[in-house]
Amino acid sequence: MNTLLTQLSWFVIVGCSAAATHWAVAVLCVELLGLAPLLANVAGWLVAFNVSLFGHYHLTFKHQHAPWKQAALRFFGVALLGFILNELAYALLLHTTGLRYDVALAVVLVGVAALTFLLSRFWAFRRLPPKPASPH
Repeated sequence: MNTLLTQLSWFVIVGCSAAATHWAVAVLCVELLGLAPLLANVAGWLVAFNVSLFGHYHLTFKHQHAPWKQAALRFFGVALLGFILNELAYALLLHTTGLRYDVALAVVLVGVAALTFLLSRFWAFRRLPPKPASPH
């Protein structure tokens, strides 16, 4: 149980750092560069992915000892799935509600976090068991 609490704590810290990075980059891209919110969201995600990967690999899930390449590739898949869900939900909120773009993005980022934790813990950062030796 202690490991799970430690993981959850680091997941929240790293996730909040990545979400804040994502939000800040997206807002800056809208405000300073004049990008459309959905395009700015892509830029925010790309920057935040790196914050998330390094933080989760070195802090949240370090005890699972997954090889770097395996974890990076799997986590990219998890993050991409999360981003697709993020972008769809964000577009839906932008087009169907009166929420400001920055508030809608914050709502979506929080909503995708639980799925990301579960897929990361039980798949992306899980070390594969060694293959049995060949009988030959």
